[in-house]
Amino acid sequence: MATVQALDPVAAFAFVGLCGVGAQWLAWRLRLPAIVLMLAVGLLVGPVTGLFVPARDIGALTGPLISLAVAVILFEGGLSLDLHRLGDAKEGVMRLVVIGAPLGWLTSTLVLVYVAGLSWASAAVFGGIMIVTGPTVIAPLLRSARLARRPAQLLQWEAIVNDPIGALAAVLAFEVVLVLHAGHTLGSALLDLALGIGFAAVLGLIAGFGTAWAFRRARVPEFMKVPVLFVALLVVFALADHVLHESGLLAVTVMGLVIANADLPSMTELRRFKEHATVLLVSGVFILLAAELSVAQLRTLDWRALGFVAAIVLIARPVTVLVSLMRSRLPMRERLFIALTGPRGVVLVAVAGLFGQRLAEAGIADGARIGPLAFALVLVTVVLHGFSLAPLGRALGLASKAAPGLLIVGGSRFTTGLGVALKEAGVPVLLSDPNHAHLIRPRAAGVDTFYGDILGEAAEDMVALITYGTVLAATDNDAYNTLVATDFGPEIGREAVWQVARARDDRPRHALPTQLGGRPFGGGLTFDQLEARVVEGWRFGVTGLSGEYTAETWAAERPLAVPVLRIKPDGALRFVRDRESLRAEAGARIVALLPPKTAAG
Repeated sequence: MATVQALDPVAAFAFVGLCGVGAQWLAWRLRLPAIVLMLAVGLLVGPVTGLFVPARDIGALTGPLISLAVAVILFEGGLSLDLHRLGDAKEGVMRLVVIGAPLGWLTSTLVLVYVAGLSWASAAVFGGIMIVTGPTVIAPLLRSARLARRPAQLLQWEAIVNDPIGALAAVLAFEVVLVLHAGHTLGSALLDLALGIGFAAVLGLIAGFGTAWAFRRARVPEFMKVPVLFVALLVVFALADHVLHESGLLAVTVMGLVIANADLPSMTELRRFKEHATVLLVSGVFILLAAELSVAQLRTLDWRALGFVAAIVLIARPVTVLVSLMRSRLPMRERLFIALTGPRGVVLVAVAGLFGQRLAEAGIADGARIGPLAFALVLVTVVLHGFSLAPLGRALGLASKAAPGLLIVGGSRFTTGLGVALKEAGVPVLLSDPNHAHLIRPRAAGVDTFYGDILGEAAEDMVALITYGTVLAATDNDAYNTLVATDFGPEIGREAVWQVARARDDRPRHALPTQLGGRPFGGGLTFDQLEARVVEGWRFGVTGLSGEYTAETWAAERPLAVPVLRIKPDGALRFVRDRESLRAEAGARIVALLPPKTAAG
């Protein structure tokens, strides 16, 4: 390891980006929790091989970079706290924050002392940090598990709100420890702490309201809103952190919360920015933190560390949640699910590593054990919940057991027939339309419906959109179809958003850019053409394929059929652009619009 040549700072930054984003991409391809691969890659390039050592290759910039990255990540969390969307999860979130945070601090501290063997000083600081779960970790886990709306909201909001609270609890404990070890007076330390927290909260409020006012009154042009927002949060973090270390985390979270609830028309662009920034920063932070660990620190992970993780997962977390939600209106199965779910993430690792170093510098030797213990807890909880969350949700009746379904926007004869065919094939289907009359036919046919605008806030509150992995925009309004497809594209992936062909899309005057709208299907038939076929007696048929009965055989037997989509063996849906592009493996099923003579399929 000593012979490895040091990287220059530019090469080091590029290497961190390559490792972090590469690990996230590989996790997506392998359908594994991204944080696990990022930790593994960080350990591999750091303490295992010595290819990248932050202290050697980046130097003194490592700490500030991690602090600023965590600040942006927490701001992103605050920007997600739209109180209008909390709904019936409000009571549970309040309990998990008001009761759960201090109780979690206490139970975690006890486990750290009596199981992990830490001193009371280190345990009190680390116990405060362990209030946090992990919004950047829980969100992708919830997305893949397709949970019911309320438990998913509870877990996500708990993670977002408790992140800055955990950081401040660690600040409070750390200040008290310094008083006891450095001879400062308790009164002056507590006064400094209160002033710092108050200043951070007020600064966050002023910055949030000021930014919202400037954006709403057009004091900032559209092309500068994201840069202004980014610089503002960095300034707020730096000012608050200058007054009291780590209070900047509270300031940026409050700022994000205010902006999120200001009902700004440009919130979509702001959310896209923070999502992209978070992916990059989470990647970089995990690589930096994992690579910073030394072999000597990793060797401190013994049976006590294993017992500590087990006690947190099986005792501290369940006790904290069940006591917090006692006598609430939540069903017991939801309480159990939340109690058994508590993955930790980037904020825990970042803040724990920072305070562990500071405790060691203050003369508390076992403070150096906090960093490795934090990594062990994050690694185990993410792996555990990454593979158990969906089965646990299904066992408790809180997650869909079926493959991701189809959301159809637009009620008509064509979409009703498609919905009935898919429902009979075991595919979850929801048909949405803002016109009540358009839903009469699908309701009579037994297809699940949503009356309202699928792009409105009511849909976010009342529709479990996470249940549907594919969207079809098929109203009689081409412009609305394009709007729906464009809006859903970044959320679920553009490859999973489809729309009926636009009536005059072949004319240069009416053609739209490729980045707008969804993908066409059905040989380019328009809404009117599809609807006319159903009126003429065409019906949907579902045909299974095998090793002997292939897609080519199916197409040869049905020269007039219009293939609409195929259901893959794993239940995934893929629409078909035209007959020539029809490809389907054995075990798949083809859903097609068939002329009257072959409608039996």
